[in-house]
Amino acid sequence: MIKTNLTKEYKETLLTYGLSIRNLDFCYVSSYKQGEIVIQENEPLNWIGIVLQGKAKVCCSSSNGKNLVLCYFVSSGIIGGLEMMSNTPNATASMIALTDFKCIVIPNKNNSNLLKQNIHFLNQLCFELSNSLVRSSNNFVSSSLHTGEQRLCSYILETSSRNLFCDVLSDVACSIGLSYRHMFRILNQLCLEGILEKKQSGYQIINKKQLELKAINNTK
Repeated sequence: MIKTNLTKEYKETLLTYGLSIRNLDFCYVSSYKQGEIVIQENEPLNWIGIVLQGKAKVCCSSSNGKNLVLCYFVSSGIIGGLEMMSNTPNATASMIALTDFKCIVIPNKNNSNLLKQNIHFLNQLCFELSNSLVRSSNNFVSSSLHTGEQRLCSYILETSSRNLFCDVLSDVACSIGLSYRHMFRILNQLCLEGILEKKQSGYQIINKKQLELKAINNTK
């Protein structure tokens, strides 16, 4: 993770949330490489963030403390809003960068009172928290009503970068509710169908159109 100063070039992004550089204290920009942990579940989270670029996945641990269960993906919006509004000191989920990822970091200690009094910011935060709830509900329905192939194809489309899927396969299996063996059989079948190609760094998407046809959003 690399920290840089918050400069005037981010003025327009802050204005979208009713915020101004002049009114915020000790803010900076954090940049993460693909695969880096942005937020760690159950560890202190004393800041709120605004996504500038990139994509990350938000996930939480199952009851055994080992397996990751996918919640949703982030490519814009506010980070840490739930914890700030509920006065929860520790992160309720983990966030992992799927691509190079950058966000504005706003420390709670110096700015939470200002944020909680800003109606424009609170309205935007409530909107995003509502959407997160809907996404989580949809994921539950997805796990119950769609096939393993549909869930895996959707996951690949969501997490791939430059048509390369290189997530940790054991985590993927847990996230979409499949055994590792079953998931691997599906990946092999997708390769045989010419949709994916196994590379040293992961799986290259060869036929994105066919992959989309197999995904959840393209099924009736």
